[in-house]
Amino acid sequence: METKLMTGRFANIIVDISHEKVDRTFQYKIPDALQGKIEVGMAVTIPFGMGNKRIRGYVMELTDKAEYEIEKLKNIEAVIEGAVTAKSDAVRLAWWMKNNYGATMISALKTVLPVKQKMKQVVKRTLRCLVDADTAVMHAREFEAKHQTAKARLMRELGIQPVLPYTLVTGKLNIAPQTIQSLVKAGLVKVEAFDTYRNPMPAAVLQGWQNQGKKELSPNQRAIVEAVTGEYENGIRGTYLIHGVTGSGKTEVYMALIEHVIRMGKQAVMLIPEIALTYQTLLRFYQRFGERVSVMNSRLSAGERSDQCERARRGEIDIIIGPRSALFTPFERLGLVIIDEEHESSYKSETMPKYHAREVAGELCRMKGASLVLGSATPSVETYDKAKRGEITLFTLKERLAGGALPHVYVEDLRVELKEGNRSIFSRRLSALIADRLKKGEQTMLFLNRRGYAGFVSCRACGHVMKCPHCDVSLSEHTDQYRKTSRLVCHYCGYETPNVTLCPKCGSKYILGFRAGTQQIEELLHKEFPSARVLRMDADTTRTKDSYEKLLSAFANEEADILVGTQMIVKGHDFAKVTLVGILAADMSLHANDFRAGERTFQLLTQAAGRAGRGVLAGEVVIQTYQPEHYTIVHAAAQDYEGFFDEEISYRELMSYPPAAHMMAVLVTAADELTGAEHVRELADCARGRFAQEKPAVIGPSSASVGKINDVYRFVFYVKHRDYAVLVAVKDVLEQLVNGKQWNSDSVQFDFNPMRSY
Repeated sequence: METKLMTGRFANIIVDISHEKVDRTFQYKIPDALQGKIEVGMAVTIPFGMGNKRIRGYVMELTDKAEYEIEKLKNIEAVIEGAVTAKSDAVRLAWWMKNNYGATMISALKTVLPVKQKMKQVVKRTLRCLVDADTAVMHAREFEAKHQTAKARLMRELGIQPVLPYTLVTGKLNIAPQTIQSLVKAGLVKVEAFDTYRNPMPAAVLQGWQNQGKKELSPNQRAIVEAVTGEYENGIRGTYLIHGVTGSGKTEVYMALIEHVIRMGKQAVMLIPEIALTYQTLLRFYQRFGERVSVMNSRLSAGERSDQCERARRGEIDIIIGPRSALFTPFERLGLVIIDEEHESSYKSETMPKYHAREVAGELCRMKGASLVLGSATPSVETYDKAKRGEITLFTLKERLAGGALPHVYVEDLRVELKEGNRSIFSRRLSALIADRLKKGEQTMLFLNRRGYAGFVSCRACGHVMKCPHCDVSLSEHTDQYRKTSRLVCHYCGYETPNVTLCPKCGSKYILGFRAGTQQIEELLHKEFPSARVLRMDADTTRTKDSYEKLLSAFANEEADILVGTQMIVKGHDFAKVTLVGILAADMSLHANDFRAGERTFQLLTQAAGRAGRGVLAGEVVIQTYQPEHYTIVHAAAQDYEGFFDEEISYRELMSYPPAAHMMAVLVTAADELTGAEHVRELADCARGRFAQEKPAVIGPSSASVGKINDVYRFVFYVKHRDYAVLVAVKDVLEQLVNGKQWNSDSVQFDFNPMRSY
């Protein structure tokens, strides 16, 4: 999307309304008073609609060509002061996202603007002594003689340190502002004020900072760095995958690559999947790069976010670290984007536009002339498939940096535990190993795999799972509280069958959904191991801004023996004293109603196992499962990614799931159930009929897994095809149909290669 700057008598403006009917530019005249002051990307106030209501808009293009009669064009009224300007590359990126993900331009534009409004900077004040040290002490004695103790105390402090923070003086020294003002009038001190940036760094990072310099790279690490930087210096901007086992030192490679591009005058974005990882990652980067690194995430205040964007624009920081939104930090000289744990589903947005950070990063790097590095111990099947086919460059790190062996993994069959009388959620081996670690003063992490919590129904005696006969995904239990009945439903094709009370395979009565939570696990630990100090890390215990850092710091400082948690405890954390990891209910994610269930389970189990034995002490892992023979469990226990990938890609090919084919979910919502059902059928029929020659596979429509939210009914169907462009074409036709029918603006949403089922 080509744009001009600072020229033209007319402006094409996108209005700040997320609605298909206005998802285009509207032309306005630039009045004489604003000539030369309007730039592409600026936020402006414009009259809009029949009543000339004043709304916000963003300038997309400046031109001298009028699209309508000049007399009929309205004037731009004003530039919105303090609003952030979207630079031309941000506008182009938003346009690309709109076309590729099925969103309105204004929603895409708002996504690429991490901050919409500039906030006032913090004013910092200091107190400066205007006399030398001896004179300050002399005045202190005079004030003491007059019993003016506050003045005396302040002058003595200024005699030692001639410049003091104003807040320190009024706070810790307990000096009243009136006292300070009297010393100012006497010509002894001066109050100085200057603007400063808010520092979003956790206090623990700032306090623990010390420049530790570089670590010596291993030969394998050095080979990767030299290969990437060699291509970079030769003008090649590639995409690379670093497939390294847990603890293999991927972060050191990232830092070496970032250091190289910084030396070349460039800037870098480092994406991490969870806010929970920010503390440890920040500490390592801060120790290496100091104040030239900052953070961007949703937990920052509006002022902190505004300040980091302003620092980035001014070139005062070289590195930004954060989850997917950090990708849109306004770096003028972007040279490198790194996506750590690239397989994580949190890189996929669940709001419109439903973009994947990995794909958007690729387009951003293409626009900016930057390189893209992806890293993971368990790469996504899509990324590894591209690497295997040579579309991206693959590097591997097969050994742990510290030289320690990967942990020994035990797979405990819970069917056997049940048959032999153990009804506890802890297998006998896991209980014994926890007791052993408590005796030795070592630490344990217990991971409760809650993905798919509301999902599958399985037999505790034989491990049989109720599955859809058409889609090869598990059926989900839906209970009608009024009729006291329940049914099993497929969330892909809508297949239904009555719930079962006896296992159809072995006849056992132990067939039901899983019921356990982290709080229950914590209570059981206190009961079985009364002396154990237990920390729990889940959504309930991490609600406050610094809760992640406090819990992780407490565990790192050995203030607890056992850390219990969900997915957030198994990703990227490095605790030297952790020698045991217990994985409870491995089957939970294995049988979620999602074609990616096997992949996600393998990733979770491998990442969880990788937390054990990262220091000098050897590690052990216990995986508790009802299906120890499942290929996902077998390969995770062996830490065998290649073996898992070979089986998983065969399954994807057979069922035409990504990456063998592409997939688009179409979600339809309506306040009236019959209207929603009619709309979704009409769209699905259109996809089948208009594209009969391309032969896309259309699955459904059916009710969504959660059929109604806030009195709004939800329906879904899926379209599959090997050519992504065909799905984009289907999306375009369906959008035209929706616009022509004048349905509700938010009634239809598109999700390409969805990371979850609907």
